[in-house]
Amino acid sequence: MSTTPRQLHWDGGYNVRDLGGLPTVDGRRTRWGAVVRSADLSLLTEAGWAQLWDHGVRTVIDLAGEDEPAADLAPRPEALENLVVPLDPVHDTEFWSYWGTGLHGTPLYVRPFLDRYPAHTAEVAKAIAHARPGGVLVHCRAGRDRTGIVAVLLLAFAGVPAEEIVADYELSSAGLRPLWARLGWPDDAPAITEVLAQHGTTRREALHAALDGFDAEAHLRAGGCTEADLEALRDRLLAPPE
Repeated sequence: MSTTPRQLHWDGGYNVRDLGGLPTVDGRRTRWGAVVRSADLSLLTEAGWAQLWDHGVRTVIDLAGEDEPAADLAPRPEALENLVVPLDPVHDTEFWSYWGTGLHGTPLYVRPFLDRYPAHTAEVAKAIAHARPGGVLVHCRAGRDRTGIVAVLLLAFAGVPAEEIVADYELSSAGLRPLWARLGWPDDAPAITEVLAQHGTTRREALHAALDGFDAEAHLRAGGCTEADLEALRDRLLAPPE
């Protein structure tokens, strides 16, 4: 398992970690500073935004969309590029009538989401691939579900082994506890564990099942990514061969 200290402690930031430093099946590593995942950034202080900038982030992609606005506590760096690329197709009532009640928030819906919406995830992948030079930060609200799906896709595309992808996904449980405490909300991890147990599985088992047989490159192509898009994404995600 990777021991790279990828968790980032920014003032007012929650569930923040760099997707760099992870091994790939062909002996390479994901590029440090290329993609950061996090919860919503609205609670970052001025010092927190400075830490984000110092880490090299130059583009922020909001997966939640403008229908879930959250006012920033402190101003963002003026030179930061802010993109809104909503991931959820909220009008698909057939999908959400099942997955949006009790199962959303669990890894059980990761593969069904990927299988149903390749165009949506590919749109995010293209935004990351063609972002300006510098790091790209991707977030939703908690940085676990929508952001988790994107992280799973990116790491699978980069060739990171399933065990490493699962380990990164699991970090969100602990990463969100300080945010829930700040908001005065109960930790939802026990409830998620209970739901998964009712379905005869665990977080690890469910996500391993989601990754079983998943072809990230074929998924992105089906979603509309061109060869140039895939090459740009690969260049951004992967460090040069040693």
